Amino acid sequence: MLALGQDEIAKYPFLADAGQYLKDQGFSLEQFGTDPDLKQIIDRAYERITVAADGKIYKSDLDGDHASKDAALPREIFSFLLAIVLLKLSGMHTLIKRFSMQESRRAEKLLEGTLKISNNPSGSVLLTDTHKSIRVVAVQIVKEISGIEISQPEEKEEGSLTSAQDEWLVNVSDYLTRSIQFHEREWKLINRKVANGKVHLSSHHTVRLIRKELGKYIDQKISKGKTPEMIPGFEDYVNRLILLGKKFVIHTVDTGEYPPCVKHATDVLEKGENLPHSGRFMLATFLLSKGQTVEQIAPLFKNAPDYNERVTLYQLNHLAGTSGSGTKYSCPSCEKLKTQDLCFATSECDNIINPLQFGRKRK
Repeated sequence: MLALGQDEIAKYPFLADAGQYLKDQGFSLEQFGTDPDLKQIIDRAYERITVAADGKIYKSDLDGDHASKDAALPREIFSFLLAIVLLKLSGMHTLIKRFSMQESRRAEKLLEGTLKISNNPSGSVLLTDTHKSIRVVAVQIVKEISGIEISQPEEKEEGSLTSAQDEWLVNVSDYLTRSIQFHEREWKLINRKVANGKVHLSSHHTVRLIRKELGKYIDQKISKGKTPEMIPGFEDYVNRLILLGKKFVIHTVDTGEYPPCVKHATDVLEKGENLPHSGRFMLATFLLSKGQTVEQIAPLFKNAPDYNERVTLYQLNHLAGTSGSGTKYSCPSCEKLKTQDLCFATSECDNIINPLQFGRKRK
């Protein structure tokens, strides 16, 4: 766990140990439900959830990088922690997802601002102690969220000078494993400045590179939290959230259509051409997940140049979990298929993250 000051915890409350923070401040959850003076913080927590449910980023009482008043810092932290408690008590996963997404967007903007500050925007050459301190925090936060170690390009003279430009360095390997999720030309490595195994990125692109991991980090922090027993004074808020959450429940129907990647794989086999092992794995696990049996799937591979009935049945049974260790294998994600050159996405894919989601339409 990072050792953060109260101002950093207010900006990134998901990095704090919620239970420990409440104890350190001398509060219990029961106090918020019974103390009239603390009720306003529950109101703020409820508002924080409803703003996120409406697809907007919550605006705090914090003014830029400083609190407008001393009381704002703990109030901001408490509102986030109590929002999680309310969400857990409601059990509305749709609200949890929306809350996680908007809190992720909020944290993204704040983190980008933190990285820019640590780049010494004043334009002076010598870094102040303040800039150095902010830089250390920014680097620690990025590493905590994504595991990536970032740094800034330094001049050679005495090691105390740094570029005044908004520039961060990321290992090429870390960049490649994450930039694959972006399709814009600017994200291709050939269009980036690379030197000594490092990719040069602005604060904006550095944060965007870990956007997915930031959202996942917050979502898991909430989802893995323990659900407490109902707390006196919280009932009305929870009941209202349950009603709100039901408005976002989406019912879908499966059209039965196959995604482009699966259609491509079957076309290759029908032509008698060779489909790589990764393509066969994708096709088999997709069809098994759709409820087809090994006997129904096996004939699809008859036209493969290296077809062997015994081997094919053995491999299919292994994937289905009916032989060997008994482990049933899952269909790989769209991101994984992209790395294997097996993705042939069209507009109908509509930003799905797994081929199994293709064809699901809202009722």
